[in-house]
Amino acid sequence: MVFSSHIFVYYFLPIALLSYYLLPRPAKHFGLTLLSYFFYGWANPPFVLLMFASTVVDYTCGRVISGTEYHRNRKLALTISICSNLTLLGFFKYFNFGISNYNTLLGWLGLPIWESVLQVVLPLGISFYTFQSMSYTIDVYRGDAKPIRNFVDFACYVSMFPQLVAGPIIRFSEVAEQLKQRTHTLEKFVRGIAFFSLGMAKKILLANPCGKCADTVFDAGIISILDAWYGVIAYAFQIYYDFSGYSDMAIGLGLMLGFTFPKNFDAPYKSESITDFWRTWHISLSSWLRDYLYIPLGGNRKGQTRTYINLALVMLLGGLWHGASWNFVIWGGIHGGMLAIERNRGKISYYGALPRQLRIGLTFMLVLITWVFFRSSDLTHALIYLKCMFSSVNIPPTSDIISGILYQPYYLMTMCIAGIVVWFFPQTWDWTQRLTPIRMGVCLTLLLVSLVVMSTQAYNPFIYFIF
Repeated sequence: MVFSSHIFVYYFLPIALLSYYLLPRPAKHFGLTLLSYFFYGWANPPFVLLMFASTVVDYTCGRVISGTEYHRNRKLALTISICSNLTLLGFFKYFNFGISNYNTLLGWLGLPIWESVLQVVLPLGISFYTFQSMSYTIDVYRGDAKPIRNFVDFACYVSMFPQLVAGPIIRFSEVAEQLKQRTHTLEKFVRGIAFFSLGMAKKILLANPCGKCADTVFDAGIISILDAWYGVIAYAFQIYYDFSGYSDMAIGLGLMLGFTFPKNFDAPYKSESITDFWRTWHISLSSWLRDYLYIPLGGNRKGQTRTYINLALVMLLGGLWHGASWNFVIWGGIHGGMLAIERNRGKISYYGALPRQLRIGLTFMLVLITWVFFRSSDLTHALIYLKCMFSSVNIPPTSDIISGILYQPYYLMTMCIAGIVVWFFPQTWDWTQRLTPIRMGVCLTLLLVSLVVMSTQAYNPFIYFIF
């Protein structure tokens, strides 16, 4: 079930909100957990059992960590929690990838390949809820959060439907107190509606049309330089509006339920360096990797060389987290390399002497180049696409058909609006801090238009659902 669907907007959400507010306070978390499990199991009910198993293991390990003074037992419980979650994630996300690469290696060596009849299906949102659930035992072990006593409260935290399948990744320490006690106010609820409305507009009115352009170009094969740049910019807009729109809707739904989730995007395409980009893009993931991987590896405390190794390792793993493909590893490796170069220079970027607007433009161009690897189906496709971006190629006659699709007034207007909003409009988080009647009217109008357009759109994917 996706937020931008009739079943969610017209049926699930009203029933969920009505049920939640009619339930007495002691039963709210139990009711919300049941609703969340129904939401998660809508597409594939058996996968609910995986999430429940992860929840039971991490809750039990948290109780063991908090209930014993013996360091060995505490460490064992933490190890069980981390290993069980990573095993779950590793098997379902990387089994097929591992078998494919193993067979490729056997082929190179001239050996018979392994004919595996097992094809593993990736459970929705597993990358998000395993990281989220793991953060609980790690926070309890470190003393950053107190253990939770009520299993239902913990199950509610892990399964909460607003951020369950595509983030933001909510750490336990960020909502621990809210799980114990939080306020439900009209101001929160209204701001939640504003967040949800703006997120829906980003998704339906901007991400989907830009995504249609991006798919047209990336699926075309050999294309002109202009079309190649048009396509990758369209994809940059699609992935930003798709994911930030989803994050806005998730934060809005959280506010309607009384929760305040952290900001997940902060104008990343206004970044003046790659370092700045990773402070503002998918903040919940980048901060998770920093605090739970980069710093435990030693961070920047063990010398310059070790710092570069840590940066590269974290970004490579961050790339692999996004998907089982060498393209994602390359994408993460490029970002890790650029982060290391910027850190070595000790400046805002390796083009830090340039005017601010040029720094923003060059950073965006570097991000676009890396998006090619992120979007392409495989490495060969990515290299061909990059060649089309930077050199003249023999363009087939069918390219006229592509141009006829891309440069329609509707798509051109959408691309222009997407660029204007990216670089000149305030962020949803800031704009909704003070909601006047006029601003609320804008939000509700955008929501109405989005719902009307949604009923006519056949193209409506959520990119991060596959991660």
